[in-house]
Amino acid sequence: VVIKPSGVAYETMKAADMVVVDMSGKVVEGEYRPSSDTATHLELYRRYPSLGGIVHTHSTHATAWAQAGLAIPALGTTHADYFFGDIPCTRGLSEEEVQGEYELNTGKVIIETLGNAEPLHTPGIVVYQHGPFAWGK
Repeated sequence: VVIKPSGVAYETMKAADMVVVDMSGKVVEGEYRPSSDTATHLELYRRYPSLGGIVHTHSTHATAWAQAGLAIPALGTTHADYFFGDIPCTRGLSEEEVQGEYELNTGKVIIETLGNAEPLHTPGIVVYQHGPFAWGK
C-alpha cells in the first residue's frame, strides 16, 4: 500500500516521498513514517479487497460538513452516476474508541456503516467529526 508520508506538507511532497507499507503496516519502502491514517486505510483494504485506492481529506468545507453528522443527500444526476443514494455519515466514535486505537477504530466505524453493501456502489463516506474518505478500483 502506497500512502502519504507523515509530516510532509502537500506543497513540498514529491512522489519519492511516498511510503510503501505491507498489509500489517510495516514500512517496506520509503524514508518517512507513513500517514497517521494508515491503520484506517489498511482496515478498509482488508475488509474490501476490491478497493484499489483510498483518499481522505481534511479540506475546510468537507471537515465542516463532517461536524454536522449528516449524510450528503443525492440531489442530482452526477451524484447518482457514482453513488446509489446518499453519501452516508458514520456514527461518532465513543470515548473509548477515540482514546484507544483511533485510526483503526475509524476504519471499523466505516465498515460498520457500510454493512454488507458493495463499497464500489457507495464509493465514499463522511466520518462524523473527522472528514470524508472515498475509494475506487
